[in-house]
Formats: sequence, structure tokens, C-alpha cells
Amino acid sequence: MKNPLPHHQHRLPQHLLRAREAVMAYFRPVLNSFGLTEQQWRILRLLDDRGELEAGVIADLACILSPSLTGILVRMEKAGLVHRTKDTVDSRRLIVSLSEEGRALTHRIAPISESCYEQIESYFGSEKLEQLIELLSELEKLPAPQAIPTPADSDNVEEATLP
Repeated sequence: MKNPLPHHQHRLPQHLLRAREAVMAYFRPVLNSFGLTEQQWRILRLLDDRGELEAGVIADLACILSPSLTGILVRMEKAGLVHRTKDTVDSRRLIVSLSEEGRALTHRIAPISESCYEQIESYFGSEKLEQLIELLSELEKLPAPQAIPTPADSDNVEEATLP
């Protein structure tokens, strides 16, 4: 069966992944030189920008699955970058804050990170970059998908397509 979508739309997930990799190529060497992972850097920046946060909020804002976040936070606490405490009202909630060492490291890396952003903007152009960010922000607000047929839902497996 011929697919009715234009060819480029089939490649949206791949384009997004390749674009992410192209951008991260600027940041990974910096983070690696400080012994940080991308996820750890996202957490440090969030905590520096917003102050202490509940672990679930960090998971959501940093796009990290909760089970993965638990291990990352344990390692960051052992490295002296964050503090983890139980919420005084609801002991099921874990509150995370930056340690002084974590804050100092974030402030050391931030200017280098800004330089990476400036290089990307210099290459891509400030107007195009702003437009891209606006478009991506809109894309992030996609509603949850409706019921999408899967091969198990249909006798005709050939009609089901993957992104």
C-alpha cells in the first residue's frame, strides 16, 4: 500500500535525532572534560536555575525516566554535587538541591556552555535559531496520540507503518 504522507515526513524522528546529535557534538566534549553526563548536566542546570526540586519534577523537566533518575541522583550525591532529602510533609517525595560543589561546577561550565550556544547561533543564525526553538516548542505540545493501529490490531499487517 502506498503511503499518503510526503517522503520527508517519514523521516521526522530521524531528523530530530540527527539534529540533537549535531547540537550535542558541541557540548559533549565539554561535559566529558568535567566528567559529567548529559543527564547530570541537565539536572545541574535545572537545580541552578530553579532551586531545589522534587525528583519527579526533575525527571519531567530533564526528560529522564524516573528509574534512571534515581541512579543518576545517587551517583551525583556520592560525587558531592547534590543533596537528597525526604520531604518533611510527605516522606515519599524526594527533594533534590545543589551542593556548594555542584553550584561551583555549574558556574564553571556555564560560560563554556554559552560559548557552545554562541557557536551554534553564529553558524545557524539568530533568527533561524529562534524560529527553530519556537517550532520545536510547538511540536512539544502535540496532544497525546489517538489510538494508533498496530499489527496486532489488524489482520493486514502490511498497512501498519512505523515512524
